[in-house]
Amino acid sequence: MIKTRRKPFYSFKSNIFSAMTRVITVISGKGGVGKTTTTANLGTALVHKGHSVIVLDANITTPNLSLHLGIPLYPITLHDVLKKRADMREAVYTHSSGLKVIPASLSINSMKGVKMSKLHTAIINLLGASDFILIDAAAGLGNEAQAAIDVADEVIIVTNPEITALTDALKTVKIAEGVGTKVLGAVVNRRRGHNHEYTVPQIEDMLETEVLSTIPEDLAVPRSIANKMPVVHYSPRSKSSRQFKNLASIITGERWVEPARSKKWYEKLFSWMA
Repeated sequence: MIKTRRKPFYSFKSNIFSAMTRVITVISGKGGVGKTTTTANLGTALVHKGHSVIVLDANITTPNLSLHLGIPLYPITLHDVLKKRADMREAVYTHSSGLKVIPASLSINSMKGVKMSKLHTAIINLLGASDFILIDAAAGLGNEAQAAIDVADEVIIVTNPEITALTDALKTVKIAEGVGTKVLGAVVNRRRGHNHEYTVPQIEDMLETEVLSTIPEDLAVPRSIANKMPVVHYSPRSKSSRQFKNLASIITGERWVEPARSKKWYEKLFSWMA
């Protein structure tokens, strides 16, 4: 049985120093479902909408966020902050997309002496520095993942439309509710449209939460990772990019209008002939 505890007496959004910074943890419960991809692209989509965003890699043991963004080596990382060797704001770097990044160290030796209990204080020092802080949680439901849930005001559950991922997603929902963290909803990633996949109504019934977005299987995503940038930035008109942009609009409550597609030469020819 997983032990839960109450949230602190204040919340980040209500704290007078927060300037309405929203702290959202992106978590999955199961590895390999696209949690880090979702964090990077949601963050980039929010930046494209004019918001200031910090993404933080809270996966202390197996971090991947910096690899997705093509900047794996940093002089100061979250590990240094949690060891009290540096201030949190010293570990903030800016990606070419405009996204601000707090990376975790890729070194095995850096793990020694790291205390996830310090994450709460580190996050407080960032309040007011951006509109959003997106936390890329560790996979699974261990201490790292639970610390990322506990420190946030809200969580987004990332899952795939298959039973093992959904089972772990349900556990994550219950853990978040147990510590008083609001569940914004679920993102169903890598949907292929096969008959054996769970439908959106089935997923909502199982998780007892809203499906915010479904991200289709899209070759543009692995290509963007290979090119070390979010797909929203790498291929803005791809199927997955459109859904990540729509997700950002849902999170902010703003209406998203997809830019009109420019006509191909033969479409222009046929229009002229008509």
